[in-house]
Amino acid sequence: MALDTVPAATAVPAIELRGISKAFGPVQANKDITLRVMPGTIHGIIGENGAGKSTLMSILYGFYHADSGEILVAGRPTRIPDSQAAIRAGIGMVFQHFKLVENFTVLENIVLGAEDSGLLRPSLARARRELRSLAEEYELEVDPDAVIEEIGVGFQQRVEILKALYRKADILILDEPTGVLTPPEADHLFRILRNLREQGKTIILITHKLREIMEITDTVSVMRRGEMTATVRTAETSPVQLAELMVGRKVLLNVDKVPATPREPVLEVENLRVVDAKGVERLKGVSLTVRAGEILGIAGVAGNGQSELLEVLGGTMRATGTVRMKGRPLDLTGREDARDRRDAGIGHIPEDRQAQGLILDFAAWENIALGYHARDAYSKGAMMDQAAMKADTADKMARFDVRPPDPMLAAKNFSGGNQQKIVVAREIESGPDLLLIGQPTRGVDIGAIEFIHKQIVALRDAGKAILLVSVELDEILSLSDRIAVMFDGRIMGERLATQTNANELGLLMAGVTEGAR
Repeated sequence: MALDTVPAATAVPAIELRGISKAFGPVQANKDITLRVMPGTIHGIIGENGAGKSTLMSILYGFYHADSGEILVAGRPTRIPDSQAAIRAGIGMVFQHFKLVENFTVLENIVLGAEDSGLLRPSLARARRELRSLAEEYELEVDPDAVIEEIGVGFQQRVEILKALYRKADILILDEPTGVLTPPEADHLFRILRNLREQGKTIILITHKLREIMEITDTVSVMRRGEMTATVRTAETSPVQLAELMVGRKVLLNVDKVPATPREPVLEVENLRVVDAKGVERLKGVSLTVRAGEILGIAGVAGNGQSELLEVLGGTMRATGTVRMKGRPLDLTGREDARDRRDAGIGHIPEDRQAQGLILDFAAWENIALGYHARDAYSKGAMMDQAAMKADTADKMARFDVRPPDPMLAAKNFSGGNQQKIVVAREIESGPDLLLIGQPTRGVDIGAIEFIHKQIVALRDAGKAILLVSVELDEILSLSDRIAVMFDGRIMGERLATQTNANELGLLMAGVTEGAR
C-alpha cells in the first residue's frame, strides 16, 4: 500500500497539512508530512510510540511550531501560533492526560478560559444552559456541579469533549482517548464520536489500538519514525496490514506461548480485606494463589478492587488478612513498605506509570535506578555509581526499544508508551520472584505490546510467578494461564484460560455467577 491510496475527494479538506517537519535537537519527530482530513469523517492516525503522531497533532493545535510546512483549515492557509489560535480556527483537542482542574466543578472547568466577561456568574449561567443542550445532543451527560476529582475518568473525558464543543470546535483531535477507559466506557465514547460525525463534526483519532481503528474510523493514516507511510480507507485494509505498516515488519497479534508448568506456590493470599479512609470496604475477603511458572490474570471492570489488591501486595496500602511470599508472612499493617516488598522479591509495574512508576522530572537513568539504587551493580564503595547507572540504562533502552534512546532525557519528555517501556524494563530486569503487573500495555503501540508480552511470557518460562491485572479482556485471555474475575471487591470465580471465553468472563465481571443465571 502506498501513500495516498485514498483518491482525492471533491470536497475541500477540513484540515490539510503540507510538508510539515519538526525536529527536537537531533531527533526528527516529523519529516515532510502531508495529510488531508475530509469534513464529517473520523480519520485515524496510528503508529508506534515515538512515531510522531502526538507531535503532529500538537503542531496542529498550536502547542508546537513546525520548522517548515503549511496548515490549511477548510482550504484556507492558517497560522496557528498557539492553542487560542487553534480554538479560533474551530479546532479542539482532548489530550491523553486530561487538562482539568481537579478541585473545580465540571461547569467551572468548561468555562475556565472562555468567560464572557469579568463577571463569572453570567458566564456560568450561560454555560449551564449550553451544557444541557450539548449533553442532550451528543449523549454527553455529566453532572455540571460534580467536582472533577470525584468523578471517574470516563466522565472526565466527556468534560474535555464538552469543553471543546463549548468553544465551538468543528474539528476534534483525540489523543489515545481510550487509554484510561474500561471497555464499556470506550463503547460509549464510540457512540459519542459517531454522533458527532453525524452532526457534521470532523474527528481525528490518535490511537495504537487496531480494533478501535477498524471499528470507528472512515480513513486511517499510518506513521512510522516521523514519516507518513500510508493513508487508506479503513474498509479496504485489515489489522494485519496496518500492523505491518506501523512496525515495518510482520507482527504477531496473538501471544505465542507454550502451556505453563506451574510449580510451588510463590504468593498465597487468604481473606484479604481493605477498608478505605471513607470507611468503604474495597476488598472483601480475597483469597488466591500464584505459583512459580504461571501467570494469574485478574479480570474485571476498573474499580472493583484490582487496584487495591496491587497496592496491598506492593506495600503501599494497609489491609487485614494473610499474605505469604514464598512461605514468609508479609506485614500488612504499614510497617513494611514498597522497598521491603522489593527486598522480598516482589517487582511491581503499577497501573499509573506517571503517578506511581516514574518521577517525571528525573532523567531516564534515574528512573531506571529508582528503588534499586542500593544494589551492588550501581555502587562504587559507599557511593552510587552514576556512570554504571547510565550505562545500564542505555543497555535497557536499546533492548526494550525505548525512543529516543537517551538516558539523560527527562521522563516527562518521552511519549506515554516509551514511559511504560522504562518502567517495564526496570521491573522485569530486576529479576523478581513475583511480578505484579497493572495494565502492562496501557497506551502502548502494537509493536511494543508484542515485545512486552514476550518479556512477560519469558519471565514466566524462567520460573517466575506473575500476577497480571488488565481491563483489556483480550490481553487477559491471551496472556494468562489461570484467570480470576473480580467484582465488588470479591473473587467471583476462577477459570483456566484455555477453558473459558469472553462471554463467560463478562458475566462474572458483571457479578453474575453460574447459579444466578
